[in-house]
Amino acid sequence: MTAFIEATSPHVMNTYGRVPIALSHGQGCRVWDVNGKEYLDALGGIAVNTLGHNHAKLVPALQDQIGKIIHSSNYYHVPGQEQLATRLVERSGMTNVFFCNSGLEANEAAIKIARKYGVDKGIAKPEIVVYEKAFHGRSIATMSATGNPKIYSGFGPLAEGFVRVPVNDIDAIKQATEGNPNVVAVFFETIQGEGGINPMRIEYLQQLRKLCDERDWLMMIDEVQCGMGRTGKWFAHQWAGIVPDVMPLAKGLGSGVPIGAVVAGPKAANVLQPGNHGTTFGGNPLAMRAGNETIRIMEEDGLLHNATTVGLHLKTALQHALGSLPGVKEVRGQGLMLGVELAQPCGVLVGQAAEAGLLISVTADSVIRLVPPLILTIAEADEIVAKLTPLVKALLAQ
Repeated sequence: MTAFIEATSPHVMNTYGRVPIALSHGQGCRVWDVNGKEYLDALGGIAVNTLGHNHAKLVPALQDQIGKIIHSSNYYHVPGQEQLATRLVERSGMTNVFFCNSGLEANEAAIKIARKYGVDKGIAKPEIVVYEKAFHGRSIATMSATGNPKIYSGFGPLAEGFVRVPVNDIDAIKQATEGNPNVVAVFFETIQGEGGINPMRIEYLQQLRKLCDERDWLMMIDEVQCGMGRTGKWFAHQWAGIVPDVMPLAKGLGSGVPIGAVVAGPKAANVLQPGNHGTTFGGNPLAMRAGNETIRIMEEDGLLHNATTVGLHLKTALQHALGSLPGVKEVRGQGLMLGVELAQPCGVLVGQAAEAGLLISVTADSVIRLVPPLILTIAEADEIVAKLTPLVKALLAQ
């Protein structure tokens, strides 16, 4: 019998509150730890593993690319960049793309685009409207745009140039920006992820698009977590029938291979010129192959439709099992980006769910976040509910 292997990382910087398991391998929506225990993955690497694990179409493509060229740098043209940019432009109705490595980097680039857009218009100190409960990253700039004090407390003065407003209140943004000639952009997530799975209402998104057009602001939509088919459309804002001027992407775009992108519309497409921005690793051949194959496989396998149908089934089942319980405030979200908000902190559920063979996360202290791979089946959705329900009931009964 194999000895139990303890999950420990004494030489790794202690920046995460980890669950004491170490994963070894996966297949589909299942993963196994180094001790052989099986888990149903309802977290998908935090909305990253679009195609699940060890996908039969993705793995050979990545192996093929690794045998050719992994990295070349942006001194040279990378054919995969143009292929992936074309795919993103066609699916977004936008103009061009900058490639980087992560959601943070994509959001940082978006902030730079907004600032230069303003400076080019003669605004010396451009300002960007951002939102309460937003999360855009952990660099100094993206942290400053983030609406969670836990993220930015202890890191000294924040970057200036941000105006913060509540979500879904068009009068609030009008009042906050009244008479301010320095505002150049509005920056938000269609569905706030880390902030607690908080959706922007369709009518609000439409009002905001109109306001940006009237005031010549850039509409910058952070689709890092809610994009790439997670809600059943390529990008979550498409449910409102609008097109942004700047759209950061990452997470699910590479199915686990690190990748970020900033898609720009006509108003922002030419703001950045040679020397204004760059990256060493961003857009390398391996990441581009991952992005191109991810989109190809999503279309071949009908994963946008799957996200819609299985996501609705999962949401309905969660509402039936948990929605009427005292202590459950709301089941919300769209497609396979769902949150269950409790009336009390529930971080303890992450470890308890892992013990029960289910991987989840808790965000905003009291919201259970479910962002499984887009290949999730109806049966696996039912299994999520079956594993999660007794844990929630037990917590609420304490």
